[in-house]
Amino acid sequence: MVEKQRTLKQSVKITGIGLHTGLKVNVELCPAAVNTGYVFQRIDLENQPTIKADADFVVSTDRGTTIEQNGAKVHTIEHVLSSLYGLQVDNCLIKIDAPEVPIMDGSAYPFVLAIQSVGFEDQEAVRDYFVLNEIIPWEDPEKGIEFLAVPDVNFRITVMVDYKSPVLGTQHASMYHIGEFVNEISICRTFVFLRELEFLAKNNLIKGGDLDNAIVLVDKADVSQEELNRLAKLLGKEELKIKVEGIGVLNNSKMKFENEPARHKLLDIVGDLALVGKPIKAHILGARTGHSGNVRFAKVLKEQIKKQEKQGKTFDLNKEPVYTITDIEKMLPHRYPFLLVDKVIEVKEESIIGIKNITMNEPVFQGHFPNNPIFPGVLQIEAMAQVGGIFALSKVDEPHLYSTYFLKIDKVKFKQKVIPGDTLVFELSLISPIRRGLVEMRGHAYVNGKVVMEADMLAQVIKDKKQ
Repeated sequence: MVEKQRTLKQSVKITGIGLHTGLKVNVELCPAAVNTGYVFQRIDLENQPTIKADADFVVSTDRGTTIEQNGAKVHTIEHVLSSLYGLQVDNCLIKIDAPEVPIMDGSAYPFVLAIQSVGFEDQEAVRDYFVLNEIIPWEDPEKGIEFLAVPDVNFRITVMVDYKSPVLGTQHASMYHIGEFVNEISICRTFVFLRELEFLAKNNLIKGGDLDNAIVLVDKADVSQEELNRLAKLLGKEELKIKVEGIGVLNNSKMKFENEPARHKLLDIVGDLALVGKPIKAHILGARTGHSGNVRFAKVLKEQIKKQEKQGKTFDLNKEPVYTITDIEKMLPHRYPFLLVDKVIEVKEESIIGIKNITMNEPVFQGHFPNNPIFPGVLQIEAMAQVGGIFALSKVDEPHLYSTYFLKIDKVKFKQKVIPGDTLVFELSLISPIRRGLVEMRGHAYVNGKVVMEADMLAQVIKDKKQ
């Protein structure tokens, strides 16, 4: 099924405290036009500058991801971005009246709830996935960070964390597809070690820190009450009754999952990889990850996108046909010189790929630019329609008793001429489910991996013959 981009149905506001700045922050998530992506807007600054959520604009990854553009910065963007990406919101304007996104409860879930409260609106443009076509390894040997991206039909993540800590140990977390994000990942909170708190507090890095917005992990048993009181004072939380009962979690805060820290690391990867600029279809494996590694790997993936765009889309034209020309003649009523599909190499539940080889022997070239043979655009459309017809007829019993009739052609674009020697590859996908014999598909025609034509088509399948 062709997936359309989507945005929010209406704006929604969220208020909280910045973890590092301690400032009260108002965030408004707003609908945005197609192909906008994620854009922050500092409405508290003169001229209300915007900052594109893009890996190229990251200026810091110190305990959070910070972007800067047009003289404005926004800190700690990963949780709100993960909520938008995890809910498959493609376009959103994020208005903010302070330099840092609020920490809320330390997870992405408050943002998820806010987005779900207003709902989604489908948009006209097609969702433009980055579909990885090769294995991409990356590592930082000095820091022990490892990433691997593997082609996959879903956006899948597997993460391993290892802090060499008796309380955390080695943990793993997985998300098999984006549909698991809300319930399995978004609710997982950020975490910090008790031993880190004094440094962070003394350097004014957690002015908005609280036991309500982070899991505090304790990896030693001999923490004195005096030390805890001193930390509470540093945090400006003297009224809190802090206690430790052995190695574990401060104040015995119950974890939502045994591997909640690892799941939160996965949440951060989702948010930071949103900076790639496209929804991803790949399996991402990460070990000992953090914002720095996440963002650097996001840049690696951006380079891969550029590489694949130059290469064009690849098809295995030598694979065993699903339908040969003999099979196609049993399905379609067309015959020479108007049968314009040579074979079909793939039929899935919602898509099809068909082939038309262009030779100088095409009858049309006798009269269509004889000295400059170009395969006519109208015949490209007809060939694409025949591939769509094969798809429609593949869904019925006794296809030879049916005919397929065109009802509408829309959004047709011709991008490059097609000449003798070219192999036209037609890839069509359903725009909506087949109902009452109506088949609506979006198609692209390729030559050497480059799109030469595209169109939306509507046809009707009618049983109009007898045995």
